[in-house]
Amino acid sequence: MFLGDCLAAKRSSIREGSVGYPLSKATEVIAKVRSKRPLVHHITNFVSMNACANITLCIGALPAMAHAKEEVEEMVGAASALVLNIGTLWPDQVDAMLMAGRRANQHKIPIVLDPVGAGATQLRTKSAQLLLQELSIAIVRGNAAEIASLAGVEAKISGVESLSVEGDVANIASELAREYRCVAAVTGAVDVVTDGERFVYIANGHPMMSSVTGTGCMATSVVAACAAVERDSVHAATAALAAYGLAGQIAAERSRGPGTFQVHLYDALAELSADTLQSRARIEGDGW
Repeated sequence: MFLGDCLAAKRSSIREGSVGYPLSKATEVIAKVRSKRPLVHHITNFVSMNACANITLCIGALPAMAHAKEEVEEMVGAASALVLNIGTLWPDQVDAMLMAGRRANQHKIPIVLDPVGAGATQLRTKSAQLLLQELSIAIVRGNAAEIASLAGVEAKISGVESLSVEGDVANIASELAREYRCVAAVTGAVDVVTDGERFVYIANGHPMMSSVTGTGCMATSVVAACAAVERDSVHAATAALAAYGLAGQIAAERSRGPGTFQVHLYDALAELSADTLQSRARIEGDGW
């Protein structure tokens, strides 16, 4: 089924406000990021690295981009969260990710995996699966095709763009979450966050977000910033994606096109207030 068709009805049904989910938790998580300013260590892709660093600062956290095997263990030991993003992938990078991830697990530092392009090539799919098997991952943030590919479900992906998935996205995400004991956060027309038991649907965001390189990677950075201060990964991912998606909406209202959109996205997230998030978040919860 095509993602636009299967999620359009769900998106239109989720109004501003929150149904079945404690929205005050989302505002609390964002406030904690801004007050604690956690360090988020990224081993990430070179295409969007600068954008990820900027968006991490805008949400209120501190970014570190350290990739060398000689320093990743030391850097992650000083951090409060670790991002593993396979967007520009090579084998030595996977080795560095495993080293950093094992140290993060030892210190109970949450890991957020972004399996960019999983399903597009064997290297990407097998590398993401290896990270999931060898490490305790807190949150996997990806598009529907990436999550489906890791769950063993047929999906079509063009480069890093999700085209179609065979089956219900929420059920597929739930299967992945249960298999790897993590939270799956699927971004798209409607974001789905689940730990296999609880489900949250977030309808914030704007189509213009797909016109700028790295918006998915930036979403992962925001998720990691929230995971750094909130140990319940469902709450962390929900707060991050609601705030980030709403910032995207506000940026689209202010911008003239993709170039000005990215600048306004930074501003909108940095300026996002608790009152605005409370009044304009579009969240629906199930299992609470």
